[in-house]
Parts: sequence; C-alpha cells; structure tokens
Amino acid sequence: MTEFAAGLYVVATPIGNLGDLSKRALEVLEAAVMVAAEDTRTSGKLVRLAGGAGQMVSLTEHNVTQRAPQILEAARAGPVALVSDAGTPVVADPGARLVDAAHTAGVPVYAIPGPSALAAAVSVSGFEGSDVHFLGFLPKANAERKARLTAAGANAAVLVFFESPNRLAATLRELGELLPSCEVAVCRELTKVYEEVVRGSAAELAARFGAARGECTVVVRVPARAAVEADDAQLREYMAEMQRAGARRAPAAAEAVRRFGVPRDRAYTLWEER
Repeated sequence: MTEFAAGLYVVATPIGNLGDLSKRALEVLEAAVMVAAEDTRTSGKLVRLAGGAGQMVSLTEHNVTQRAPQILEAARAGPVALVSDAGTPVVADPGARLVDAAHTAGVPVYAIPGPSALAAAVSVSGFEGSDVHFLGFLPKANAERKARLTAAGANAAVLVFFESPNRLAATLRELGELLPSCEVAVCRELTKVYEEVVRGSAAELAARFGAARGECTVVVRVPARAAVEADDAQLREYMAEMQRAGARRAPAAAEAVRRFGVPRDRAYTLWEER
C-alpha cells in the first residue's frame, strides 16, 4: 500500500463512469483512515472498490460545522479523504467549509484531481473558456435567480450552472428572455451511457428538453455586450418613468428587480443617476 502523509486529501471521484477514477485516487481511498462524504452509501462503494477500511463520516451542509473538529483531528494523525457524491469536492458542495477549516487549523491539504462536471461541460461546449463564471445551482426564488443570471451575464463571456432535469426547460425559457441572443450547450448525463451534448438557442433547447432526465450542466455563451447594454437602457427608461410618475425609490427598485431580473443595488444606482 502506498504511504501518504497525514492531512486532508481532496479527492475527485467519477461523475458517472467508474473508469475515470484515477489510480492515485484509489490509493488514497485505500490508505485513508477516514473518508468524509456527503452520501456515505455512494462513496462507500468507491472505498470498498479501492480496498479501503477507513471510517466513513457523513458531511453535509447541515453538520459540517459539528463534524469538522473530528475530521481534522483524524487528519492530524493520518490521511483523511474528502469526496463529493460525484466530481471534484468543494465545487457546489459543503466541502469548502471543511477545507477552509483545515487551512485555518494548519492541517495540510492535498489535491487529488480528476473528474469535474464543470470542466467537462466547458470542454465539450466549444465555447472558449478563459472568462467563465460558475454559478453552481441557481437560486429557486424567481427574482434572485433572474438577478444572478443577469448580473453574471453582464460580467462574463461564458456562464456555467447545474440544473435539475425537472426545472431545465423553465430555466432555459427564462434564460432566453434575459439573454435573448445567447448560445447554449446542455450537457446531460456526462460520461454515462446516455450522455449527450446539444447546442442551440435557449428557446430551441427548452422545447427539446421539456422532459429531461439525469444530471444536467448548462453552458451559456453570453451575447455581445451591446445586448446587455440594450437591456440596461430599457431599465434606465423604466426608472425614469417611475420617477416622473412620482413613485418612491424602494418600490420602484423592487419592481425593477422583478421585471428585469437585475440586482437591487443596480436599480438603486440607476435611480440616483436620474
């Protein structure tokens, strides 16, 4: 068995195809005295595949603060692995707080790189990825989701987010309204048997994926800044109309957030510019 120094090992695991689990990841999972995972049943299969016998510890958004001291104590004495349900830990999962706590406590942190739905989706989208804004899972609240998409679209060339199959079509329709000239690549079931990558307009893909299944990663090539500026001009005119009508700032800004999907601070700024 390969020997590993004490510390926290951030281990990337397959996003679908078990063949993507690296030799080094297998060695760490075999040697780990403890494995922290969001779903210990799923990750337990990988540990058994590696021949590991370390203690499995559940690490979720709700218990990470309570579990961190126990995990870091183990990491001071031997190798501890942090894994996500699929892909690279800390990317849209609670592992970030554990890694942050490890740095604060002076516990060494090591990367065991490998599969990542984020990197995989960008690589197969065909959209140049030097200016990517990763949004993780979009907010469920309508106004907050629109505000996040609009703000990100004004500041990055490519957006990437995860979406559940039952909300995919609605989100694509919304995306088409907020960024009407955008190009979209829907990456579904990456590395799995029914993997597919489909590109088109948001409206076209909304129609196609009305009844999608499986894990979905969406990559968006943001339209030219002129389109964003045109939306900004509409917002400016709206705020001017509200002022002429005698509206108060707060209600007008709240309505702007709902109607245009912009951050509240942006609406306030445009109000003051009038």
